[in-house]
Parts: sequence; C-alpha cells; structure tokens
Amino acid sequence: MVKLDKIYTRTGDKGKTRLSTGEPVDKWNPRVAAYGAVDEVNAALGLAQLHVSEDAFLKAAITRVQNDLFDLGADLATPDRGKELGWEPLRIVKAQVERLETEIDEMNGDIPPLDSFILPGGSPLASYLHLARTTARRAERHVAECAGNPDEIVSPEALAFINRLSDWLFVAGRRANDNGASDVKWVPGANR
Repeated sequence: MVKLDKIYTRTGDKGKTRLSTGEPVDKWNPRVAAYGAVDEVNAALGLAQLHVSEDAFLKAAITRVQNDLFDLGADLATPDRGKELGWEPLRIVKAQVERLETEIDEMNGDIPPLDSFILPGGSPLASYLHLARTTARRAERHVAECAGNPDEIVSPEALAFINRLSDWLFVAGRRANDNGASDVKWVPGANR
C-alpha cells in the first residue's frame, strides 16, 4: 500500500532523488530518466482518455495500460542489486507484454493495411494516442540505455513492454481514426 502524506522532501533541491530501495542517485541517473519518461507516457495517455467517448474497449484498455505503466515505473525504480529488500518488488511480467500483443492483433484485424505512412493526427483521440506513442518511443530509448549499462539490470519483460506499447498505441491511434478511414496520409514531397 502506498501512503503519501508529505509531497515535498527538498532532496531534489540538490539534484538528488532516491530510488524505491532508498538508494540515493542523481536526478539525471539513467534509471530515473527511464521511469520519468514512462511517467510522461502515462500523462499523455491521461490526455487521450479525455477524448474516448463511445469506444468502451479503448476506454478500459487505456486505463489498464496506465496502471501497467505504474507497474513499469515501479519496476524501473527498484533496481535488482542482488540484495534482500524485505518486500517483493513489483516487476513487469510476460503476461502484460502478451496482453498488448493480443490486443494489437485484435484491433488490427478490423483495420486495412497501410499503403502509406500516416501523419500523427486525425481525431483528437488519435492525435493524443500518437503523442503517447512518440513519448513511449523516447521512454523505450531511456529504458534501453539503462539496460545497456553493465551496472544496471532491467528485465527483458520491462524492455519488451515499453517496445510493444508504442506498437499498441500506433494501432490504437488508427482504431481511433475510424479504423484507419480517417488516417491522414503522408504525401511524399507534397510541398516542394
């Protein structure tokens, strides 16, 4: 159970923060950058959620993904240092990645294949989903950078989840554009 009764700690005033293990780190630590970028994806999804009206699937799925993003943030904020923590750390599991894959396939089944790249736009919901997608790609780069550090351990499931999420968001954006019918196609060289 999380209990937050004091919001400011002043430790950030000196460029420091603490991981969930209590370990002090710099605010620019790759792990902090990774879970901070994941938080940005979650905020972008909050904006998308404001524009879901009649699509019950997307409404529920976005809320579920937002919860999964908190799981991912908790996973990243709790490094595996091979020491006993006194509690079971929350980790992304394979089933969360597989759920994204299943939903991508389900959503994509009703959408015609692309014959062009599409611009991130269309409906307000699709636009915010594309914003979340590009933010997820940035988060993925931060998670991958952290995972590439030999002193850090990031599970393959955590990296797979954020990678798959950007694919999920792309397909969800097309779903929000009338299953691709309202996608805005890129016209190469249109403004030369």
